[in-house]
Amino acid sequence: MDMEAGHYEWTAFYAELADKLLNFKSDRAELVQRICRIFEKIKMKLPKLEKGGIPIDIDPFTVFGLFNKGIKDENRIHIMKGIAEAFDISAEVPQSLSGIPVLNHMNAAFYGFAGDREANDIDHLWQLFESALKLAENASDDHRKAFCEAFNTALSQRYIKWNITMGLYWIRPYFYVNLDSRNRKFLYNIEHMPADFVARYQPYIKTYAKVPSAEHYLNIIDACKAVFESGQYPYTTFPELSNAAWVETQGKPENDDEIPTVHYWTYAPGQKAEKWDECYQKGIMLLGWGEIGDLNAFTSKSAMRKQMQEIYQEDTSYKNSAHATWQFAREMKPGDVIFVKNGMSEIIGRGIVTSDYEYDADRTDHFNHLRHVNWTDRGSWMLQERTAMKTLTDITPYNGFVQQLKEIFESDALDEDDDQAVNYPLYTEDDFLSEVYMSEEKYQNIVRLLRYKKNIILEGAPGVGKTFIAKRLAYSMMGVKDVDRVLMVQFHQSYTYEDFIMGFRPTEGGFELKKGVFYNFCKKAEIDSDNDYFFIIDEINRGNLSKIFGELFMLIENDKREHKIQMLYSDEKFAIPKRVHIIGTMNTADRSLAMLDYALRRRFAFIEIEPGFNTEGFKTYQESLNNEKFDRLIACVVDLNEVIADDDSLGKGFCIGHSYFCLKPEMVNDKALFSIVEYELIPLLKEYWFDEASKVKEWSDNLRSAIQ
Repeated sequence: MDMEAGHYEWTAFYAELADKLLNFKSDRAELVQRICRIFEKIKMKLPKLEKGGIPIDIDPFTVFGLFNKGIKDENRIHIMKGIAEAFDISAEVPQSLSGIPVLNHMNAAFYGFAGDREANDIDHLWQLFESALKLAENASDDHRKAFCEAFNTALSQRYIKWNITMGLYWIRPYFYVNLDSRNRKFLYNIEHMPADFVARYQPYIKTYAKVPSAEHYLNIIDACKAVFESGQYPYTTFPELSNAAWVETQGKPENDDEIPTVHYWTYAPGQKAEKWDECYQKGIMLLGWGEIGDLNAFTSKSAMRKQMQEIYQEDTSYKNSAHATWQFAREMKPGDVIFVKNGMSEIIGRGIVTSDYEYDADRTDHFNHLRHVNWTDRGSWMLQERTAMKTLTDITPYNGFVQQLKEIFESDALDEDDDQAVNYPLYTEDDFLSEVYMSEEKYQNIVRLLRYKKNIILEGAPGVGKTFIAKRLAYSMMGVKDVDRVLMVQFHQSYTYEDFIMGFRPTEGGFELKKGVFYNFCKKAEIDSDNDYFFIIDEINRGNLSKIFGELFMLIENDKREHKIQMLYSDEKFAIPKRVHIIGTMNTADRSLAMLDYALRRRFAFIEIEPGFNTEGFKTYQESLNNEKFDRLIACVVDLNEVIADDDSLGKGFCIGHSYFCLKPEMVNDKALFSIVEYELIPLLKEYWFDEASKVKEWSDNLRSAIQ
């Protein structure tokens, strides 16, 4: 380790670089030129800092991001050596980078490119940088006020999220706390921080929370330092804390753009709903087993279970009880929807969770565990499908049952409540192009085609990322990662109209008409005409499409949207909303599948997705790895694809996709490359050329030689 008595070697280099960069606040053109010269001198490709490739301005946090992103440590150190020479830094270039938080290597700039940022965005980042250095030097009220103004201004910018806390940590690691997802998860755990700290700051450090304002951010810093000073934990500085969080997660890069998902629960407020009146009147939900104490004190379900066995001393495992208390305290979250039940067949209310878990020590009825809830409905609704007996059940995975319960309470007011429950991350065209190895021109063509045609199929060989592309295409067209407006199903040979649209299903009393997944999705989109919805069908050619779509076969056409047609199993007339887009995916290399129905082909546009080895994005990724064996393997696969494409029995649809090689930088090693060749590529060649053993041997040898 590069530390002694809590001091990390890298911090001196980072702090001195920050001091040097401040001199360029008013001369950024010189800073840009110096950065370009550094990369030219060290013979590395300058990361993309502007849309056209030529940087015209830069902020200090992005300078740090040049060598604090998910690339190999040897490349990071190589860049730092060039920086040290160019900026005359006296501190030693660190050789160990363990525990230093890094950005996604494809998205390491703190600003939008020209045309996608406001005129003062980079100026604001410089103002924050300067005020942060001053506050770290002298924590006066004036400096604190100036920092807060600069931080909150920068936070309003499009590309500033949790990454700004990482940037502040880089420039003054002993003063500012990094709040990337790794550290937030660490701080949110009562094993690592006091329970009162977790309870007080959990709205700001949860993985799905919004970035706190400057005032709250500084309060978190002050609270952390108080914890350090208590001497109760092995870390006494932010670098030690960050390293501990890094060690716990084994140094794996995090995606700091996590998407929160609303969960749905059934809940029994005591035996025969005895606590329902109190819960409804006070806007709370109560859970028993209060004798075991504050649930925040337990670090595992097994610990809760053990405590129950010791206190109640009954001959039972308490497996379900401990699971319920754990979920109530740790897994349920604000925005989740609660369906209140009485027994197993009656729903008596519905509400939305508005608070985190609380322990009320003053209650004497054993219902000491509570959350605050906005109860939106009260009444009595009988169900034909019985609910689980358990006090608390997460029913989110049971789509049909959730939809049945939601239909009971359908109203515009409730839909508005659901919409307000989650703030989804922004997702732009640039985000798409940084993750998907595709040209900008092709992306724009696909978007135009999908908006016009409404239905497209992404076809291509295995491993070209069709499913990955489909979801991100939807996000980019919506502008946000709104998981509530994107739904994916996978077709198979047993998939039916009854699964997709509607049909009769057996129940205890006979048969009941059940709505299918596509029907429900369209109904959801129907009442939200201002927003786009995307229905993704993976492996679309594996199902009998004419039977699955049934009478909706005609309605999926663009000019037939909003036209109503009589349903097969009901008196209802149904239409597909204009805002619903259908994205299908299919493997062109699957020789066992029949061709698509020609009538259905007319209703879809087909887009070929090719291996992305020659795209700018993949080349940038490949260069960032700086791995000779990886380069040789890619060159070999590109040559192999030419042979496959020219083979009369195969063709372009059988080419090997780039997804086989899209690994996290630290995972690219000899063992990983060996596994790809031996267990993925060579078996594929044996299937392709099952009757040409000599060709299999030739290219197997070529692939193996590439990684020797």
